[in-house]
Amino acid sequence: MSLEKRKRQITLDSAIKSRILVLDGAMGTMIQDQKLDEKGYRGEKFKDWSKPIKGNNDILSLTQPEIIYNIHKSFLEAGADITETNTFSSTSIAQLDYGMESYVYELNVESARIARKACEEFNHITPNKPRFVAGALGPTNRTASISPDVNDPGKRNISFDELKLSYKEAIKGLIDGDVDLLLIETIFDTLNAKAAILAVEETFDEIGIKLPIMISGTLTDLSGRTLSGQTLEAFWNSIRHSNAFSVGLNCALGADQLYPYVRELSKIADTNICVYPNAGLPNEFGEYDQTPKEMAELMGEWADEKLVNIMGGCCGTTPEHIRVISETIKNKKTRIIPSLSPQMKLSGLEPLKI
Repeated sequence: MSLEKRKRQITLDSAIKSRILVLDGAMGTMIQDQKLDEKGYRGEKFKDWSKPIKGNNDILSLTQPEIIYNIHKSFLEAGADITETNTFSSTSIAQLDYGMESYVYELNVESARIARKACEEFNHITPNKPRFVAGALGPTNRTASISPDVNDPGKRNISFDELKLSYKEAIKGLIDGDVDLLLIETIFDTLNAKAAILAVEETFDEIGIKLPIMISGTLTDLSGRTLSGQTLEAFWNSIRHSNAFSVGLNCALGADQLYPYVRELSKIADTNICVYPNAGLPNEFGEYDQTPKEMAELMGEWADEKLVNIMGGCCGTTPEHIRVISETIKNKKTRIIPSLSPQMKLSGLEPLKI
């Protein structure tokens, strides 16, 4: 690990102990505001590509890097301490739909470099408020636990090893692009997440560098379960072995609906808590209506109760959402990580404590 990267790690450890850190908002929302057409997505690099690629937001890191750079800047300007790379779908599995699997490593490297450039610009402007890059590893569009065919419960369209290898390629690109953390996010299937965790561990062993890992699950509805059926505590028991820098929740629900689960996770997890909800629930048009003020008031209550260490926004959240959240929590104290007594904790769909 370079001296500069080691310094950033020490700074990150210090910052998380002193205050609530702010994660950025929704990259997708900001890209949609650009109203790019097929030509806009293709740019010069892919002007003759054989498949439609409109909607492949990650490819914009190669075809429209200035747009992605300005989005990072807008969130950092709004007060974000951590910005996520534009790599939610930058795995060979997710890029298969566009026939762009061969560009996965380049996508991750360049996306990380764009985010790093934006962070370094703000580190010069506000040296007392360091900024960090989280390399985003999305869940892919395949699930290792659930059959795609209701008539064949044992069928799978992806294996654990295939997921692991796909994640490793992305992870190497993110590290080579100089990220500070790795964020395994929007987890709907814990088995996918475990493949990503193993991919991270193997990559660290292979290249001799270790970075903090953030893990963020998604509860698909008010039942409080992931899509693969686990309760929140069972999910935590399943991934606790990763020694993650943070664990948390994002997407699917708004801050109001996530509140009881944030409280639960804060009690059972002996690591930092990171939560970034949607801007409320989507309306009948699939849009998010919750205002920055409404969202910040709800999340401010989490801070008052000292439930979180990192907070930000997912679907529908803009730089204005992040600005108001940042201002609302700037003088509030961060959560103290609880010291929990050793206990055997297992999990299936439900947790089991012995």
